[in-house]
Amino acid sequence: MKTSLQNLMTSATAAGVMAVTTVSTAWAQFAGPTPDVGGLPDASSPEDVRGTVISILEAVLNFLALIAVVVIVIAGIRLILSQGEDEQKDKAKKTILYAIIGLVVVLFARVIVSLVTVYLAEEVGV
Repeated sequence: MKTSLQNLMTSATAAGVMAVTTVSTAWAQFAGPTPDVGGLPDASSPEDVRGTVISILEAVLNFLALIAVVVIVIAGIRLILSQGEDEQKDKAKKTILYAIIGLVVVLFARVIVSLVTVYLAEEVGV
């Protein structure tokens, strides 16, 4: 009884999703051309797309570096607050080590992204 009810709910959910998708596609056909929104760059050129992707990658890498630094600070506080307990000290030291390794990986990724973008810019001639 329980599995048949679950199957019925799954089928009803799938049918609902299909209906909403079909209806939204049908309404989109009658909407007409997309209005021009001021202030947005034209993303049709490869330079704009490349710049957008580069800025997103740099933002993600900056965020990851920030997270690694925060983890190092938190692990340092845990190391200070361990009060000489060997197990807690070892956990904090391992956390600091892994966070530093992660930070180095993020920095290498940032270097690789910048090298690839410079190489692509020279290759394309931008």
